[in-house]
Amino acid sequence: MLPAALPKLASRSSALDALHDPTGSALRARASSDPTAAIQAAAKQFEAMFMQQLMKSMRESSLASGMLDNAGTKMGTEMLDTEFANKMTGLRGGLGDLIARQLERQMTGAAPATTAPATALPAAAAAGAPVNGTAAANAGPAAQAFLRQHEQAARAAQAQTGIPAAFMVAQAAHESGWGRHEIRNADGSSSHNLFGIKAGPGWQGAVAQVTTTEVINGQPRKVVAKFRAYASYDDSFRDFAHLMKSDPRYAQVMAAGNNAQGFAQGLQRAGYATDPAYAAKLTRVINTTLRLQQAALQASPSLA
Repeated sequence: MLPAALPKLASRSSALDALHDPTGSALRARASSDPTAAIQAAAKQFEAMFMQQLMKSMRESSLASGMLDNAGTKMGTEMLDTEFANKMTGLRGGLGDLIARQLERQMTGAAPATTAPATALPAAAAAGAPVNGTAAANAGPAAQAFLRQHEQAARAAQAQTGIPAAFMVAQAAHESGWGRHEIRNADGSSSHNLFGIKAGPGWQGAVAQVTTTEVINGQPRKVVAKFRAYASYDDSFRDFAHLMKSDPRYAQVMAAGNNAQGFAQGLQRAGYATDPAYAAKLTRVINTTLRLQQAALQASPSLA
C-alpha cells in the first residue's frame, strides 16, 4: 500500500531523482507549491525504484562467468541497469500513470479498488514496493510469461509440500534466469531442470552434463557437473517438491510457511547452493515475483 503521506510530495523531477535522492528530500522541500505535480513526481520515483529493482533481480538470476567479474565490470553493469530503468520509466500508460491515479484517489478520499491477494502477499507488502494494474506489461513481459507458464505446476507442488507456489516459481526463475539460461542436454534440447538439482549417485533418471560455476573456498570456479533431466517442466516441479519433503536437510524450508526470507535462508543453510549470497538473491526474486503476480491480478481481477 502506498504511504498516505506521498500525496504531499511535490516537484516534477525526473525518474532518476528516485535513484539519486531515495529519501525524497528534494520533493518534500517543494511540497507545498504544487500538489498535482507532486503526485506525478512521486509516481515517477516509485516506478523508477521498482524498475531498477526488477533489473537488479533479473541480473542476479543470470549465470555469471566469474572469470571477468571485478569491481569495474560490476559498476558498469549497475550504471547500465540504472540507464535501462530510466529509459523504461515514465512511458504513457505505464506503471507511473497507474500509481498517480491511485494517489489522486487517496487525495480525494475515494477508496481504491481491491482484489484478491497473491500467494504469500504479506511478504510482498513487507517489501514496501508499489504494484498496480498493468505492471506485468510494463515491468517485464518475459517474467510474466514465465510465471504464467509454470503457475499450475507450482500450485501442484504447493499442494504437495505446503510451500507457497510463488516461492517455488521464484526459485525456478532465479535458477534458470527466468527461463533464459536453462540447463540443456548435449543435443541442445532442454533438460527441463528449473531448480538446478544435481544428479547424485542415487539418481536413476536422465542426466545433463554441463559446465557451471560453483563457489569453492570463497572463489567462483568453473566445474563440470551432472544435473537431473526431466521429460517436462511439471516433472521438475514434482521432483523439487519430493526433494523438499523427503530430505531431512530441508526441514527448515518446509517450516518457513509464508516467510520468504525463512524459505531462502533454509535452502542456503541446507547447502542447496554454494553461493554465499544465495538467500539474499533468492529473497529479492521472490519479492519481485510477488509484485508481478499482484500486478497481474489487479490487471485482470476476474482471474483472481
